[in-house]
Amino acid sequence: MTAGRPGVLFVLPNFAGGGAERVALTLLAGLDRSRFLPQLVVFDATGPLQSLLAEDVDLQRLDRPKLRHALPKLLGHIRRSRPAVVFASQGYLNLALLASRALMPRGTRLALRESNTPSQSLPNRRHPRLMTWGYRRFYRHADLLFCQHRQTEQELQQDFGVAGGRIVSLPNPVPVARLRDSAAAPSRRPGGGPRFVAAGRLHRQKGFDRLIRVFARMPADAELSIYGEGEEQAALTALIRELGLETRVDLAGYSTNLPAALAGADACLIPSRWEGLPNVALEALACGTAVIATPESGGIAELAEAAPPGTVALASLTEDAGAPFLQAMQRIAVRPPEGPGPSLLPPRYELEAVLAQWNAALHRLTAAPAVVDRPASPLKRRS
Repeated sequence: MTAGRPGVLFVLPNFAGGGAERVALTLLAGLDRSRFLPQLVVFDATGPLQSLLAEDVDLQRLDRPKLRHALPKLLGHIRRSRPAVVFASQGYLNLALLASRALMPRGTRLALRESNTPSQSLPNRRHPRLMTWGYRRFYRHADLLFCQHRQTEQELQQDFGVAGGRIVSLPNPVPVARLRDSAAAPSRRPGGGPRFVAAGRLHRQKGFDRLIRVFARMPADAELSIYGEGEEQAALTALIRELGLETRVDLAGYSTNLPAALAGADACLIPSRWEGLPNVALEALACGTAVIATPESGGIAELAEAAPPGTVALASLTEDAGAPFLQAMQRIAVRPPEGPGPSLLPPRYELEAVLAQWNAALHRLTAAPAVVDRPASPLKRRS
């Protein structure tokens, strides 16, 4: 650990445009420099979010995209740099760090963020039984677990034995002023019908396939733009072609100015099969745009409780019957905007409020005496 300020080492697989990466980089940018030394390790330094990295961050590139190849180099870096806190935000990476804790310097604290709702995400993992076992075996040994909403907090305590004192409620941070500056000139597809926007990684989790199927039942003047990149792009393109939606549904790719598209839409659609708390829902509300989301979209019900009435609609979207989601879309009023509407985002999600909670939690963690709490491991600890 560097003398003076304790180091906080963030660990990211890459700079991909996903929500977990964006939140981690936002928290890194908002780390209190008067108290902490910011550090970052990336397995693979590629991806569109590199521009969010602050210039004063000590960056270490491992050039090992896969966890199994990156983990030995990561542990070596931790032993050399001796940060006070290691932070990660992906479940598989959290487990790898917890399982390898015996190989870290004594007293290294693990402050981890759970970015999904376990009951929904774990059954959809590549190795669901192994992941579930790992959560039960290791998660209770994290020094802090940051959670986005109540359901995840309750599941970690009830299903995985995490002590409540180790859990910190931390919503996704939303830089409202910056978003609204970017949305000052809304972007909208031409025409007179309703315009919808969805955004996220093109992955089965996000449910864009079932959204496209139900969208085919909307009136012919309705149009949808889906922003994002991912492994399902070819399959979604084929589905759009199969349903004859080439002129009505646009796979718009990754956008550096998503706020303008959100501000120009009549509603933001979130058809996810599982989530933690989708950033795009928060960003849409900050830009004054209503949200329609599936109940499986993580903390969306909690967000709906806090948002102005009628601005967040929960509607089911099953594989074979999308009627509630379809009906919610049909009720949306067409409103070509001259500028972003007033922010609909509850104050607790605003950047300044979240960063205050974040820095306070890290200060409490590093100010307290380090407690060695590590599971028994077959790996021999190195001195």
